Amino acid sequence: MDTNPCKIPELTLTSGGLKMPVLGFGTASDPPVQPETAKRAVLEAIGLGYRHFDTAALYFTEEPLGEAIAEALGLGLIGSREELFITSKLWCSDAHDKLVLSALQRTLKNLKLEYLDLYLIHWPVGSKAGIYEYPIKKEDFVPMDYKSVWAAMEECQRLGLTKAIGVSNFSCQKLSQVLSTATIPPSVNQVEVNPVWQQKKLIEFCKGNGILVISYAALGAFGTFYGTNRVMESEVLKEIAKARGKTVPQVCLRWAYEQGIGVLVKSFNKERMKQNLGIFNWELTKEEREKIGEIPQSRACLGHDYTSVHGPFKTIEELWDGEL
Repeated sequence: MDTNPCKIPELTLTSGGLKMPVLGFGTASDPPVQPETAKRAVLEAIGLGYRHFDTAALYFTEEPLGEAIAEALGLGLIGSREELFITSKLWCSDAHDKLVLSALQRTLKNLKLEYLDLYLIHWPVGSKAGIYEYPIKKEDFVPMDYKSVWAAMEECQRLGLTKAIGVSNFSCQKLSQVLSTATIPPSVNQVEVNPVWQQKKLIEFCKGNGILVISYAALGAFGTFYGTNRVMESEVLKEIAKARGKTVPQVCLRWAYEQGIGVLVKSFNKERMKQNLGIFNWELTKEEREKIGEIPQSRACLGHDYTSVHGPFKTIEELWDGEL
């Protein structure tokens, strides 16, 4: 383990001034990794200075993450649970008002934690209760009652089981629906953001409503079933990286950091984990930012798996409300 872990800057969430490390370590993997591999990667990440960890019921990494946290405490890599920022997510089949609390309690049991820092609705669509699967069968999709599900999320926060609540993969329009009835507004919207899908409109909308955007697929999720190599193979990004003596991932992550958003990175390779931390002691020039701003835009995570003729969203246009 490294003796001098990196100190990662923090962003402040609207919920009680909660501090969140700007760079988080993602634990989703396609195909899924062995639990021991995930646990070892988290321990290495903690040793390097990562303090923000992102999981979900869907990822099947809650248990190894919990084991890694317990081991890190035992080894003295961290002094207390409070040094960490832990996020998990509500799956579609639990996105029913009467199931939200029990789903969070199950997540906490998996993690062996008393509370989360952030709990997110994973997708803006529900599926039949009790049928836990991915991909979801097309006939099992059901509309989500945003009002009652969000009220149940608020109750989880009031009970102290999570310090903040938010959403993931919500368009401006769907966020507006949640905001229209919310007593506690969402603190976060976790969505795809990278130099080839910059989400300027959504980020502006979120900032205007006190919602922090967190980026997933920050490097294009290359190698996953939904990912793209357009980020890693971008000539613009490669030229900037070469000129600055950086890697393409470092350029992407620095760009995201300069947007004022949180960003998740996922690598189970220790050397790349370390490289991904090397983004805080330099900045892009105005010219470099402008070049990145001119990159042709296209979404990688289209979300076809969440559309169905039987469900609330028949097409990806409906899922994203035209934000394509």
